[in-house]
Amino acid sequence: MSYMRGDLLTKTRKLVKGLAKPAPTWLKAMEEAPPATFPRVDGKIKKIELPEDVYVKKFFKKHPDSLYHDAIKISGFDPPPARVFAWRVLELKEQGVSEDYAMAVADFEYRKEKKAKKKAYKELKEIARSEGKEPPPDPYPSAIKEIQAEEKKYVMDRFYNPKVIEIANKMKEERDMLLQDRAASGQW
Repeated sequence: MSYMRGDLLTKTRKLVKGLAKPAPTWLKAMEEAPPATFPRVDGKIKKIELPEDVYVKKFFKKHPDSLYHDAIKISGFDPPPARVFAWRVLELKEQGVSEDYAMAVADFEYRKEKKAKKKAYKELKEIARSEGKEPPPDPYPSAIKEIQAEEKKYVMDRFYNPKVIEIANKMKEERDMLLQDRAASGQW
């Protein structure tokens, strides 16, 4: 009875005392052993915050280019760089290192790892070219290029899909009609 205000016991008790309803058989037993009452929720859901979230935000401020890597990848096994950075800072802080120094060390390790990955990718590309094969995917792709690749089919759709062309033509006709109406009424 979640739609009711109050609980079933008090509602039934009021109805029985007001002679609006006969006393049900379960009322006496329920009065002797009432069900547990839980405090009402104030309606505000608290945001889940992890201890490393502070450092994840600082990492994204320092490295805005890595913002496009998910903070939490549901389907991935490897944690994103921001989480690794934050975990490393927390680990160093537990060892008694100051926060600034811990962030500097974690940042140095992140940059070193990123350089190593870029260098390894560059070497893989050279090997693939020398063998005449297609190079492997970039470990640090441009977020803009990824988005453009996802949207490419929709961009090409507007030129070749008859339904999209029809909608575009209707919109052009409506715009032309509106412009003619404005010109005729002298609103310009």
